[in-house]
Amino acid sequence: MRKFLPLLVIFCCLVLSSTNLSAQFNPAKGCIVDLSTGECLPNTILSAVPFLRIIPDARSGAMGDAGIGLNPDPNAMHFNSAKLAFVDKEMSISATYTPWLRDLGLDDVYLAYLSGFRQIDELSSVGFGLRFFSLGDINFTGPNGENTGFGSPRELEFAVGYARKLGENFSTGLNAKYIYSNLASGQSVQGIDINAANAFAVDLSLFYTKPITISSYESDLNIGMTISDVGSKITYTNNSAKDFLPMNMGLGAGLTINFDEFNQMTFAFDINKLLLPTPVSNSICEEVNGILECVDNPLWDENNNNIADYREQGMFNALLGSFGDAQGGFSEELKELNYSFGIEYWYDQQFAVRTGYYYENQLKGNRQFLTVGLGLKYNVFGLNLSYLVPTNNRRNPLDNTLRFSLIFDFTQEADL
Repeated sequence: MRKFLPLLVIFCCLVLSSTNLSAQFNPAKGCIVDLSTGECLPNTILSAVPFLRIIPDARSGAMGDAGIGLNPDPNAMHFNSAKLAFVDKEMSISATYTPWLRDLGLDDVYLAYLSGFRQIDELSSVGFGLRFFSLGDINFTGPNGENTGFGSPRELEFAVGYARKLGENFSTGLNAKYIYSNLASGQSVQGIDINAANAFAVDLSLFYTKPITISSYESDLNIGMTISDVGSKITYTNNSAKDFLPMNMGLGAGLTINFDEFNQMTFAFDINKLLLPTPVSNSICEEVNGILECVDNPLWDENNNNIADYREQGMFNALLGSFGDAQGGFSEELKELNYSFGIEYWYDQQFAVRTGYYYENQLKGNRQFLTVGLGLKYNVFGLNLSYLVPTNNRRNPLDNTLRFSLIFDFTQEADL
């Protein structure tokens, strides 16, 4: 059994904490700064159950996590279920295994994902997705190192979806999902009992696809949009402060160029933004005549209950306000956008080579990495592999890790 209690404790503290940020906001720089150095500090947006944002598909995992505008496959349930209205098979299933924190020597932490679809008729399809995140086996300890029990933290998401064409080139999709998170049920921290958490959420997605011609080459242009994980707030305790699900808006495009019957290339580009409140500093500092003066930020806790007001917002207020609530203004809002770019080359629809790049601003998480991967397809069977290469000094849970997906097409091409 592996012990990684420190990781779990850090996560729980992030979820349960209602304390303020220790740094102050500097309007002149448009960011939260370290008073000792004057340098901008990270102000990452946090949520509960972040496992919902882990890319579960090795194909997109090899393309910089881009997937909203790719051609439809069983993993569309995670990226954009509206794509399922345009599937070219009657039924297909995908299974993905993603080792997690393997670079740290942990062998019992992983994400498993099973998804698929079934075409109802030429206008509509249904899909499902089952995500299971195992955090391994843990011997819990107290503040003095005493043994407080044994546990197997785990999280789960089950989703069902429906996609339907609204026109020759346009479709919409709707997912309903149940979310379960059990990190340390039965334990307590500073007298606060920890329970398993449950939530319900929905995804809404749109998809547009159209055949086009580029320099005499037959091509397909896809454009997609999705708003995911919009649902009830979640809590692991009986505290009044609950935490948001990782509500997200994604825009994506994909362009597939068929050079001839043997050679095909796809370009994909996604932009994602969490629809959550930006953390607010508890004080504001300005330099006056060479002296740094700080005052309490009245927007941090207007109701004086010692809980940051941005954490107490309702779901819809947080979603709508997430486009303009950053203390740093529009420039900080732009920093909250994440970018994915991927390229895929197929030879004879049997062998694929993929690469991609993912970028997140250094003040908003600083995930920046290059991805590579391969794909093989033979009759009704497909295999996808991906590998992540970090491009900065930020450790990634997928560093030096190989993940893979298996795809099974159980029927011949469906009627479109």
